[in-house]
Amino acid sequence: MRVKQILLVLIMAISGGNVFADLKGPNWQYFSKLNKAGFIMLDNKQTLLQAKNQQQFYVPASTTKLITALLAIEHWGLGHRFHTDFYLRQNTEGLPVLVVKGYGDPYLVSEELIIISKAIKSALQQKGISKLAGIEIDDSYYAQHLKMPGTSASLNPYDAIPSAIAANFNTIYARKKGNQVFSAEKQSPMVAVGEKIVRKSVLFKQKKSGQKFRINLGEDTQQAQQYFAELLAAFLAKQGVSTMNKVGWSKVLPTDQALIQHVNSRNLADIIKPMMKYSTNFIANQLALNLSVELQGVPADEKKVKQTYTQLLKSRFAWQDFLIEDGAGLSRKNRLAPHQLIDVLQAFKPWIKLLPEVERHVYAKSGTLIGVSTLAGYIDSNGQLYPFALMINEKVPYRFRNKLAREIAKNY
Repeated sequence: MRVKQILLVLIMAISGGNVFADLKGPNWQYFSKLNKAGFIMLDNKQTLLQAKNQQQFYVPASTTKLITALLAIEHWGLGHRFHTDFYLRQNTEGLPVLVVKGYGDPYLVSEELIIISKAIKSALQQKGISKLAGIEIDDSYYAQHLKMPGTSASLNPYDAIPSAIAANFNTIYARKKGNQVFSAEKQSPMVAVGEKIVRKSVLFKQKKSGQKFRINLGEDTQQAQQYFAELLAAFLAKQGVSTMNKVGWSKVLPTDQALIQHVNSRNLADIIKPMMKYSTNFIANQLALNLSVELQGVPADEKKVKQTYTQLLKSRFAWQDFLIEDGAGLSRKNRLAPHQLIDVLQAFKPWIKLLPEVERHVYAKSGTLIGVSTLAGYIDSNGQLYPFALMINEKVPYRFRNKLAREIAKNY
């Protein structure tokens, strides 16, 4: 344990774990009376300014994404780009088949598929090919029937399941017109399996004509990957490459011929920033799963994620008591203490620009579950960064955490 950490623990022990100095205001007064709540704040020299129950454990919710971002940055670096491999195979009839090998790229959006389709067309042209018999998916990088802790079968796009190959975060943005289904995105055509998924959804029945809505692709991984394949086929068709609507699943074979490797146009920084701003659970869990492969080997699964986070965090911070079992913070079994989030924030300082400004001079990541409200980040006091961690595991008024952060920021 570092000297400054030892001194911090001693200060907290002497103070009985609570320090309330100089802070006044209705929100702080309300917070000080909460039973299931913790808080800690340091100045830019790591001097303890405020503390309440900072060693008790709470459900961190989406502040877990701070950990995921930190581990990803320290492992890969901000310039890292994820990739997807494409191969050419001949089927039993001697016709060309496109084989796609996924490696968990979390940002294979339609704009990337357009780039991919152009590159595939160019590579096929050189071989005199303008028609494909089908598309085969190799999703062996992730385990079959993967289900990350805390995810559910809801239609909420935030509940989209991870997969080794995924288009548009395994979600569809749709528009209802009469009894018809259209894409609500110019860049994303509506494909057959997408329309089928939308029509089956409760939201389609609930929405009025003209309304837009986003849903996830459900718990069926193959259905989600079929959406990817059909979407890719639609983009290839626009490039003049026709593809029979035949989608299959098989691993890449030694006899398959490498066609192209697509390296995402977005680097890790470009991926983390929107993950933090929009709290995208899909991206966070993809990063967590990919990290687990790097340390535990293929295929990625939920057990390896838990083992990876335990191993890395014990090594990085010398923590003993904690539990993180997913990268997004959806699991209610996750347990962190406010002082541990402070450790993460101290390490994350070089990348503060990846965090959204949630209130004036407050750069932070929030977390929300039913009965859980958290916020962790930095107060910018005249260019000096004051890290803080707020964890509430009981019901509080709407946007209370933001009001409290704003009130605290005004005091410094």
